Amino acid sequence: MPPRSKKKTIRKRQPRPAKTAAAKKNAQNNDVSVWGRRFRRAIMATFALLLPSLLVYISYLDLTVRDRFDRGHVAVPAQVFGRPLEIFPGALVSQGDLLAELDLLRYQDDASLARAGSFRLRGAGVDINTRGFRSWDGSEPAQKIHVDFDTGRVERLSSVTGAGLSLVRLEPPRIGSILPPEQEDRVPVALESVPRSLIDALIASEDRGYFRHHGLDFKAIARALWANLAAGSVVQGGSTLTQQLVKNLFLEPERSLVRKFNEAIMALILEFRYSKEQILETYLNEVYLGQDGGRSIHGFGRASQFYFDRPVAQLRLHEVALLVALVRGASYYNPRRNPERAEERRNLVLSLMAEQGLVPAEAARNGQAQALGVSAEPQRGGERFPAFMDLVRRQLRQDYRESDLQSAGLRIFTTLDPRVQQVAERAVADGLDRLERQRKLPRGELQAAVVVTAPQGGEVLAVVGGRQAGFAGFNRALDAVRPIGSLAKPAVFLTALAAPKNYTLASHLDDGPLRLRNEQGTVWAPRNYDRKSHGTVSLREALAHSYNQATVRLGLALGVDRVIETFRKLGVRRPLDPYPSLFLGAAALPPVEVAQMTQTMASGGFLTPLRAIREILDADNRPLQRYPLRLERSLDPSAVFLLQEALVAVTEEGTGRPLRSILPKGLRVAGKTGTTDDLRDSWFAGWSGDRMAVVWVGRDDNRPAELTGAGGALRIWGEIMVNAARLPLAERAPADIDWVWIDSATGLRGDGCEKARRYPFIEGSAPGKAAPCARQAAEDPVNTARNWLRSLFE
Repeated sequence: MPPRSKKKTIRKRQPRPAKTAAAKKNAQNNDVSVWGRRFRRAIMATFALLLPSLLVYISYLDLTVRDRFDRGHVAVPAQVFGRPLEIFPGALVSQGDLLAELDLLRYQDDASLARAGSFRLRGAGVDINTRGFRSWDGSEPAQKIHVDFDTGRVERLSSVTGAGLSLVRLEPPRIGSILPPEQEDRVPVALESVPRSLIDALIASEDRGYFRHHGLDFKAIARALWANLAAGSVVQGGSTLTQQLVKNLFLEPERSLVRKFNEAIMALILEFRYSKEQILETYLNEVYLGQDGGRSIHGFGRASQFYFDRPVAQLRLHEVALLVALVRGASYYNPRRNPERAEERRNLVLSLMAEQGLVPAEAARNGQAQALGVSAEPQRGGERFPAFMDLVRRQLRQDYRESDLQSAGLRIFTTLDPRVQQVAERAVADGLDRLERQRKLPRGELQAAVVVTAPQGGEVLAVVGGRQAGFAGFNRALDAVRPIGSLAKPAVFLTALAAPKNYTLASHLDDGPLRLRNEQGTVWAPRNYDRKSHGTVSLREALAHSYNQATVRLGLALGVDRVIETFRKLGVRRPLDPYPSLFLGAAALPPVEVAQMTQTMASGGFLTPLRAIREILDADNRPLQRYPLRLERSLDPSAVFLLQEALVAVTEEGTGRPLRSILPKGLRVAGKTGTTDDLRDSWFAGWSGDRMAVVWVGRDDNRPAELTGAGGALRIWGEIMVNAARLPLAERAPADIDWVWIDSATGLRGDGCEKARRYPFIEGSAPGKAAPCARQAAEDPVNTARNWLRSLFE
């Protein structure tokens, strides 16, 4: 019998009681509470994970800020200056010279003489309110002076009250800057040296809460947001000055949330690490305020010079307001291109200052009524005299790193004489135009280079690298290595004159034809320029007329090695080929090295390295390095004097005699023409009592210029000397020089001879014998009396 199944008991589910509204609300709250706790835990976990990274990132930003500030947060280019003009009774400075200097320094003609940097004409004199400046040897105070002139000299120097003065120096002209790769130019200013009105204008218009916030101004942000929403466009910014500085110093210009975050954090760090005064001073020197070609104008110090030709400390209220107006947009409010916009923005700055009680309302209205007052043309930047600046850079690189020159704020005082530089530039431009017209050449075919120095000190006064002197490019004065032609001849003749027992200016040389055969069998037959032979000539005559045949014979008698040694003593360091062609100028040198060679002759045999730099000061006006005069007795001064007298003959009766129609009467000079094969190069090198100059003229493509030394370079050299030279070459001879009359026909003593010429001789080297004509004259009582009278006057 099957088992009996158990009966399954089915229990019915009891219905749940309906939830009340309160129960439902409690359940919902419990769910929100759970999710809220989960979200907070997630946020806290995320924050705990990110906090170390955030702290590390903020620490990195902190290090970035401190590193930039502590090692010098603003790169200050080296400022380069010319020589200061010295004014003293007797100085060779005419009224025209002084007015040209004042124009270069951007002095203003002002009858009231109220401000530093102004002048006025008074009678035949000039009143000047000078600017003070600091140089390597102390400070020169600003003062009001009066200068009287007489025949091209300073006759009297006094204060405007009449008290006599012995010496006044005008500030040296700034001739350029050595800019960093980003081409930012600035002149740093200390906070305490700027007008209070500048600080007030900046705060009023850019960050009125600057001295209250800690880097971020949330009220300003809200105010700007409301103004922008109301206007429907961005019309106002909320950035503080600190944030603006952070953007300029540390951040790239792109717009992103990351950049805004970095800007905010770095602004807070900057305010925490540094004082308000430090931040504000850095801002004054960093802010962008204009553009000059490739050069950007940063800081109020440079902007003041750029727009007003004056230091920022001398600016008036309306001028300060204009510079502050440029902070909002230097290009948009450029006062030279957009004067109406600039005036409107300037007037707004003045109104804001008045509204905030920083200036009286009447002062603001008076400022708004003023003209903008910016200079017509900005001061030029780092390439004012590019060829000279090139020489300065090359000499600086021997002692300084390029990075120091671009950022350490050095002040470099050079030897450049702006007046001489301008004279040389004008002579080149006018001279080349004239030569091209005369020879019917296309304009621009010819080029030129010039180097001018002070003969006794080796100071480079001017360098011209080409006919477009104001543009940087190929510097022919330093880099155009060209054959020097007959400029080599003085070295040959000086070698001979240094041996007075064998050679004097009266020694006879053979100027007949000659043929030389080298080891390869090639024949060299040098000829004179006029294609003539002149027989027996004196050494003086051979140099004065640049006879090639006589020069080669003399060089061969001396030996090539001895002539090369003389080149070395003159300062030539380039390799020279030891061939007879050297005697006629086969050596190739740039004009600056020809200037070194000529300088040694002009200084009486002292080898003085050419120098373009006098002194260097650091950013705190402490002397760093001096470039003193260095002299080395290289050649016998008596032999150099004899050579000089022969080179004077070049300009008076030889190949340089066209100078007689160019130079003023009484300006005695020595010089030498130089012409190379096929008339490719035209040279002239020479000196007066106070100027030495070398001029080269030719073509860049080395095609014949069809110019001799006398037909090309001499003309430009003469124009330079007419306007730059003040002193004739003195006739003072060394103590061991004797003057003797020599008969031209025989080379013997020629007292009383009809064709006698007076020659200088190193003591003991004059001929002892008398020429026949001298003996005959000695027997004539009339000639005896004439000779006695002549010797008396000599």
